[in-house]
Amino acid sequence: MSTPVRLERDRDIALIVIDHPPVNALSHAVRAALLEAVLEADGSATLSAIVIAGAGKHFVAGADIREFDAAPVAPILNEVLLRIENCRKPVVACIHGAALGGGLELALACHFRCATPDAKLGFPEVQLGLLPGSGGTQRLPRLIGVEAALEMMLGGESVDCAQALKLGIVDRVLEGGPHAESVRYARELVARKALRRVSDLSIDPASIAPDFFARQREKAARLANGHGSQGHIVHCVEAAVTLPFADGLALARRSFEERRVSVGSRALRHLFFAERGNRPAADAVAREIVRVAVVGAGTMGAGIAVSLAMAGVPVTLVDTQPAALAAGMTRVRETIEAAARKGRIAVDEAASMIASVGAASGYEELHDTQLAIEAVFESLSVKREVFRQLDAACPAGAILATNTSTLDVDAIAAATQRPQDVVGMHFFSPANIMRLVEIVRGAATSANALATALALAKRMRKLGVVVGNCFGFVGNRMLYAYGRENQLMLLEGASPAQIDAALKEFGMAMGPNAVGDLAGLDVGYRVRRERTDLPDDPRYYRIADLLVDAGRLGQKSGKGMFRYEPGSREPIVDLEVGQMIAAEAARLGVAQRELSKAEIIDRCILALINEGARILAEGIAETPADIDAIWCNGYGFPRWRGGPMFYADCLGAAHVRERIDTFKRQPGLEYWSPAPLLEELARHTRTFGEWAATRGEAA
Repeated sequence: MSTPVRLERDRDIALIVIDHPPVNALSHAVRAALLEAVLEADGSATLSAIVIAGAGKHFVAGADIREFDAAPVAPILNEVLLRIENCRKPVVACIHGAALGGGLELALACHFRCATPDAKLGFPEVQLGLLPGSGGTQRLPRLIGVEAALEMMLGGESVDCAQALKLGIVDRVLEGGPHAESVRYARELVARKALRRVSDLSIDPASIAPDFFARQREKAARLANGHGSQGHIVHCVEAAVTLPFADGLALARRSFEERRVSVGSRALRHLFFAERGNRPAADAVAREIVRVAVVGAGTMGAGIAVSLAMAGVPVTLVDTQPAALAAGMTRVRETIEAAARKGRIAVDEAASMIASVGAASGYEELHDTQLAIEAVFESLSVKREVFRQLDAACPAGAILATNTSTLDVDAIAAATQRPQDVVGMHFFSPANIMRLVEIVRGAATSANALATALALAKRMRKLGVVVGNCFGFVGNRMLYAYGRENQLMLLEGASPAQIDAALKEFGMAMGPNAVGDLAGLDVGYRVRRERTDLPDDPRYYRIADLLVDAGRLGQKSGKGMFRYEPGSREPIVDLEVGQMIAAEAARLGVAQRELSKAEIIDRCILALINEGARILAEGIAETPADIDAIWCNGYGFPRWRGGPMFYADCLGAAHVRERIDTFKRQPGLEYWSPAPLLEELARHTRTFGEWAATRGEAA
């Protein structure tokens, strides 16, 4: 039976190799085997030093995050690392690729560290609502100082080998074969009788400014984002100054366990896996993409072109209107140049990216395009005509993607002779910044077309999530339920500012009314004019329609739900809007009242959950985790709450159903009816996560 850790001998040097693909995560099996190998090597009379290395692409890229959902099993990493540090002979960490989280803690427990030039070292635990729990908060400050250590831990960003050498984390850079070079380094250390335990180092309290940790706690509070692990990190690093090593280590372990079981960390770990869940079918092969066409040179089309160019994909930007094409090309150039000015890309890279974007005023230049993305006006008739022309112009086998945010992908595909090659790629605005792309599967879309769209999204460093075809797909279909309650509550007496404040306090990046103004109220207005399935209810999105009819389109017109000063995006309460809403409520016979913050939050968020349950039952979303990934990456749902479906699991299906039933009994709230799937989960005391796991086992 193979072991994830092997002990090799190079004469008098033990080479312990962690071989646990894909990233050598420190699972229980790895920890146990590593401890066994260390004990054997340290106890051997014929071995004078130990080198710990990783096989494959990385040293150790962290712990096995899946194990965090259960209580730790001995040997825990702390125990293994203490035993490594207490070895009687020199222990060298041979670092290549990633040494992250528990991997860097392993390296710090070794007496010396050497690394290849491409190595990356860091503590990303804060991104999962955690903190280094196996000595990182105690050893790193002793090695490089409290300020540099806190900067690494609070930011969660890794440092490269050169920076690690400068900081003092790395003792030597490996220029040759890492294993052989590390063994030679270990022999040098044996010859020098060198052995250094980081835990033996101390930090002079007098070297720390009196207000240093108070300032760091303030910084941690600003960075908290709802989950608060930053405060624990500061507290534990302060303990590295004020407490003996063993006491600081125990405090860090207790803090880690407190965070491990917290809702915030569980939510962030849920998203970690949710954002890695979409994979193409096993037998699907992505087609080679050399050049992409983007049809429509407006804000969205130009943003998609920028994303492609910055990913190294040559682009042809197409628009039949010369002025629009010129403006789009200018927008592409200015966006890439701005990225260079901010230091995000090199100047010569920017020039190459700009040069990779060509312009075309017609479809005749698309004969060498493998994939075309349509980004024109959100009108079914307009899009069908574009697809008819793309079908004629693009070569056989080229994939035709629509950036529609709400329309029927099958109706668009029907305008072509290749429905199997038509797929939705719903980018979010601004497309060059937003990470999410909904990959929409039409009735005839082939597995290879889906695989190609997923591969292109990944190449663009975006998160592609496969969804089914219906109005609004997953994100915007749920958004309409969320927005419906916002609009109804405006009529019922809540102000735009009151609703936005409540939802921002819940954790949403922006309130729904400020979001509407940012996107343009006329965008949803036009979409609703395309629909034939809207309820026969004069209240439905009435306030948004009223404002558009009055010329209040949002930020673009200087006024919408709020008022905006020229050149400013800061919403200002406009009494005129309140007067318009009150008059319309009176006209429609809607009695206005005081709405509590709790009701505002529940009506908007539970509407999301209920619609999400319907989407799951219909198969529009494959898993609740897909919904959570979409809403946290495309709609500003707080990551530390894990997404609407994870949040529902935290509340409990029975509680959600009970609140929905309460709303259902209120006069005027006839939209509230528990989704059948939610009813089922409440009846059997199950979560959406358990439901998804059961379906996966059945498949």
